[in-house]
Amino acid sequence: MVKKLLQFGFLLFSVFALHAQEPIIIENPVDSLYREDQFYVNVSYSMMQNKPSGYKQRGYFSNFSFGFLRDFPLNKQRNIAIAPGFGYTYSHLKSNLLILPEDAIAGASTNGSQFEVLPIASSRRNNMQYHTIDVPIEFRWRTSTPESHKFFRVYAGLKFSYIFADKSVYEEGAVHYKVKNIDNLNRFQTGIYLAAGYNTWNAYAYYGLTPLFKSSATNPEPIKLNALHVGLIFYIL
Repeated sequence: MVKKLLQFGFLLFSVFALHAQEPIIIENPVDSLYREDQFYVNVSYSMMQNKPSGYKQRGYFSNFSFGFLRDFPLNKQRNIAIAPGFGYTYSHLKSNLLILPEDAIAGASTNGSQFEVLPIASSRRNNMQYHTIDVPIEFRWRTSTPESHKFFRVYAGLKFSYIFADKSVYEEGAVHYKVKNIDNLNRFQTGIYLAAGYNTWNAYAYYGLTPLFKSSATNPEPIKLNALHVGLIFYIL
C-alpha cells in the first residue's frame, strides 16, 4: 500500500513539474485608439518657379524641416484623419539673383532692397538663407491597422509659414554685400503639399502659392519666384 502511494505521489509530482515548464505567453493588448505619424522630418530640393529672364539656379537648393503633428482620426477604422501641427524650416538658396542694400545704388528712387540678375560666372558666392515657423494641416488617408505600423499613406496638406530671419550674402573680390531683414520679402507664406509612400520612405512635393518677394522688379520684368520643393519626408510615431 505504501509503495503504491509513493508511486502515485511521484506521478503527480511529475505532472505538475511538466506543467510548470510550459511557457507563459502574455499578449499585448491591441490599441484600438492608436494615433499615427506624430513627428516629421523633411529634406527637399528647391526649383524656383516664375523666374525673371536670365535667372539661373546654381549648385543645389536645400530645405530642411521638422515638426510635430497631432493626429485626429475621423472614422472608426482610424485610417482617415486630420492633423494640424507646428514646425520649422531652413532654406538655403543659391542663384545669380543679387540682392543689394537700399543705399548701394546711388540715386535709387525706390524704397527697399535692390535686385540685379548677374551673369552666372559672377554669382559663385551669392546665396540667400531664411528661416520659417510653419503651421501645417494635413488631410490623411492610410492603410494602417492597430496591429501594424507599416502601411501605405497619402497625405495632402496646406502650410502657413512666417519668415522670422533672413540673410543674403554676395562676395566677389573686394566687393561684399550682406543684407539682413530683406524689405521686399513676403514674410507670410502659404503653400500646398502632398506626401505619399509606404512605411519609412515617402515622396514629398510642395508648391508655394505666395511669391517669395513683393513689389520687386528687375529690368525689364518683376520678380515673383514661387517655391517648388521636391524631396523626402519621414514620419515618426
